[in-house]
Amino acid sequence: MFKSAPRVSSSSSLPTRRYAAISGLTLVELLVALAVLSILAAAALPSVEMVVMRTKEIELHGALREMRTAIDNFHEDWVNGKISKTNSNTSEDGYPRTLQVLVEGVETSNVKGGVRRYLRRIPRDPFAEPGQAPEESWVVRGYQDGLDATIWGGKDIYDVRSASDRVALDGTKYSSW
Repeated sequence: MFKSAPRVSSSSSLPTRRYAAISGLTLVELLVALAVLSILAAAALPSVEMVVMRTKEIELHGALREMRTAIDNFHEDWVNGKISKTNSNTSEDGYPRTLQVLVEGVETSNVKGGVRRYLRRIPRDPFAEPGQAPEESWVVRGYQDGLDATIWGGKDIYDVRSASDRVALDGTKYSSW
């Protein structure tokens, strides 16, 4: 007549049913997933480092351009008579004596008077040591100093460059930019 369902007599099949209902990853699957993720991360790391270096290089180019333009504008104003030739912050060649002069400004020699500022602040070299003051992060060169001078003459500031000895992505040294 009726056939009844087979009766489970052993207690060993109960735990199997209980664990079969729980889904998840085995230890091997988890280790394989971690290995794949670590390979992907290792492949992406050089790209991230390259992006960081390129960003710092762009910041360095911008800072050098900003300061060199300010120095050139200062000298041009001196040549054109917009700045007094006897100003104590100006050298006899018409260049600022310090980088701070570009921030603090100089008195103009026009009828209205006033102070002409050339920089809002001295930019910081992105490759300088952390905690170093912005004005100390640059190597300056005076008008009388040689092209490859390593020591500043102290009379005026004709040019600035990075103090970093690191090599750029294009193979040149940052100090030669």
